[in-house]
Amino acid sequence: MKLVIGGYAQGKLSYVLEHDKADGAVILDGELQETETPEELLIVNHLERYVKEKMKAGGEPEQEILSLAGRHPNCIFISDEVGNGIVPMKPFEREYRERLGRLLIVLAKEADEVVRVICGIGQKIK
Repeated sequence: MKLVIGGYAQGKLSYVLEHDKADGAVILDGELQETETPEELLIVNHLERYVKEKMKAGGEPEQEILSLAGRHPNCIFISDEVGNGIVPMKPFEREYRERLGRLLIVLAKEADEVVRVICGIGQKIK
């Protein structure tokens, strides 16, 4: 499993498509779904959107994401970093930021590789 993080509009998906032999990959945008086979490359872009929408609906996105990662060992998760900057005033936004950050920590620990993308340039941090 691979985790790619970075700020908003920093070229994370383009970086993955260029560097990860993603021809024929299933690319999901802010959603989760199974592929036909676990070996098929699955790219989950905008993981942060999925987490937020599931939280709004009262769900537990962390369990679903970790379960998917377990079933698809070569998947790539791409997420914006949301923990930098001003702390949100709304309680939901603070909880979302906290839960996403904790989820990214778990994914980073489990990942074979972690890359941070800034201005389209990837820095391998694990």
